[in-house]
Amino acid sequence: MGQLSLKQPILERTQRLVAYIPYCSVSYKICTRATGRLQHKKIKNRNELREVVFSEYMQYVKEHILPLDSAYRGRSIFPVREDNSIFMSLAAFRDHLLGETLKQAFRKAANPSKIFIGAIVQNCFGDEYTCQTGRQVIGKDEKGNPITKVSDAPPDANGIEQFCTDPLYKPYCEAGQIRVLYVNETESLGPAVARYYASKLWGGENFYFQSDAHLRFTKNWDEEYIKEIKSANSYPKAVLSAYPPGFSESDPIDFEGDDHGARLCTCTFSTSPVEQDIIRINSGSSCSNPKVDGPTQIAFIAAGFFFTHGNFLRDVPFDPLLPYCFMGEEIALSMRAWTAGYDIYAPRRNLIKHQYRPGRMGLPKFWGSVGRTYGRDGPGFNTHMQTVMLQRIKHMVGYPEVSRAKIIEGGHEEVLTDLEHYSMGSERTREAYLEFTNIDPATHQCKAMQWCNRCQLK
Repeated sequence: MGQLSLKQPILERTQRLVAYIPYCSVSYKICTRATGRLQHKKIKNRNELREVVFSEYMQYVKEHILPLDSAYRGRSIFPVREDNSIFMSLAAFRDHLLGETLKQAFRKAANPSKIFIGAIVQNCFGDEYTCQTGRQVIGKDEKGNPITKVSDAPPDANGIEQFCTDPLYKPYCEAGQIRVLYVNETESLGPAVARYYASKLWGGENFYFQSDAHLRFTKNWDEEYIKEIKSANSYPKAVLSAYPPGFSESDPIDFEGDDHGARLCTCTFSTSPVEQDIIRINSGSSCSNPKVDGPTQIAFIAAGFFFTHGNFLRDVPFDPLLPYCFMGEEIALSMRAWTAGYDIYAPRRNLIKHQYRPGRMGLPKFWGSVGRTYGRDGPGFNTHMQTVMLQRIKHMVGYPEVSRAKIIEGGHEEVLTDLEHYSMGSERTREAYLEFTNIDPATHQCKAMQWCNRCQLK
């Protein structure tokens, strides 16, 4: 009887979650299919197409997404269960390592029965058209510049299926520990929106762990991260984050971890025309203070890895109004979390490795799918869309050239929709964060933060 009474609340919560997921799925399809239909309108002018896509997306988010967020604003959909369970948010875009990432996560966990997955699988399924590769480098021209080519490809491997049909891992799927939303790659709206939907698959787990879907893990990673975050002075309002060390697929598959955790202590205003002066986060060196006996604070959160308490979703809800954005989500996340009262910490050990994916690998990118969806080959149209959406982040950060008046003058007032609910918290101010991190949006300067690499704040 004791076993049944322990399982019953989890079963009830699972039933509530399953009832909720179809709404999430239908809403996603409405938003993305609505914009996808526009390829048939044959709009030739790039600016005109951008305005139509922007308008359609905003309309459907207002009708179907924002009312749901409004209903739960300031409270959790589920009560957080303080049982050391971990929810892993995985946004996977045509990722051939998703299945192996899941297997490693469970195989290396100290308590795999307490690991729960929320995966947004954005694949080419090959049902309605022929899949294509990313832009592959096939040689160089006479000036030494790379020659690239996009080729036909088979449908993407289903990492969830690879995991759930393996006899070693099938029991976790049967126990309801894997929650997944499948999205056709033509409907991908970028990582920020995918992570928004992944957050909606959370079911009350104690800890929230956001990562990419191409990782390797060290033994007992779950136990170690829980121990590390609980030792932070600000816990439970603490976030662990870092850019993990990289790996290549030819490296040994087992990762033993290391004691050289890099710290997110520097930033720069991008000079790339694609990135529109957005703030980019960079790693600093390892901790230079040998006397430190616990985790110490850093300035920024990496979107590809952070670990925090489940209440984070209540306090810093993900923003559904950042489609097409690849850059910018990290500075937005950092500022929102810090002003909501969360301190950000660097884990002292690297417990995961990440596969960094430069363009020369030829792997598919979501901006390539966006371009094909709208009949414009390459990343250009997604960049054109991102230019509009980044105004939301830049206005929030405090760029003087992206004031509300300037946005309205440019005809994109809707980019500020509901920003008050997805912006700064109420515990600390934006100005305090900019002073804390030595960032000056007016001069586009990120100045040195001596306290960060010296590990002076606990």
